[in-house]
Amino acid sequence: MKALIYAFAGLRVAERSLVQRPRFRHEERLVFVVGCPRSGTTFIGRAIGGLPGFVDLGEVTPWKAALPTRPSAGELRAILERVRLIGLARGLRGVEQTPENSHVLGEILEAYPQALAVHALRDGRDVVCSLLERGWLNAERAGSDDAGLKYGPEPRFWVEPERREEFTQASDARRCAWAWRRYVEAARSAGAGERLLEVRYESFAGIAEELAGFLGANATSAHRALDGFRDSSIGRWQRDLTPEQLADVEAEAGALLAELGYT
Repeated sequence: MKALIYAFAGLRVAERSLVQRPRFRHEERLVFVVGCPRSGTTFIGRAIGGLPGFVDLGEVTPWKAALPTRPSAGELRAILERVRLIGLARGLRGVEQTPENSHVLGEILEAYPQALAVHALRDGRDVVCSLLERGWLNAERAGSDDAGLKYGPEPRFWVEPERREEFTQASDARRCAWAWRRYVEAARSAGAGERLLEVRYESFAGIAEELAGFLGANATSAHRALDGFRDSSIGRWQRDLTPEQLADVEAEAGALLAELGYT
């Protein structure tokens, strides 16, 4: 079964790497996209992965499945290198976009000393709206994702140990705000320094030059890759959240929202 998971992940990568024309070298300058789910990580990952010399690895299933165990740098590298090899992507600058990368960013950058990270940051209130809509953390949600990680109210690996029972009993809106806070805190406290670029969802339309400079990529291509961004969902919390839900969000993440200038 494990071999099949790797094979499937490698084939998904190969479909993208063949379009980008694989090179016969071993590229170490990977890019890891971090940020809370529903913060624009998929859009940014795809945009960077479409640049010349890059390839969007997506959310690599065996990699994603391993992150809750907090693997070592060596274990992380072994997983991704296996998939890159199968997917003919070792000569391209792979872009891995699993949001949970936020929680092991230090280990990731240790595994790949030449790698860079991009943190997609979005107003936590809008993130809550989107997470509620998806239902991944909602009390009535059952099932699991492609990596076998469960949906619903069960405490995730990123929940503070002393608050696990509280997480289970919290409202759906508060759990979503909790997720946003923990992902953002993790990404910002990883000690990545100049190897991390934080980009705000609300400014995606205007970050092409900054992003290209950070990655050492072609600015014209970056402008083209970001052209598809639409800002129609910015500020949706003002119409979508009830007063009770907004109170729960502010109780859980109000301090961080204020620190980041979102309130």
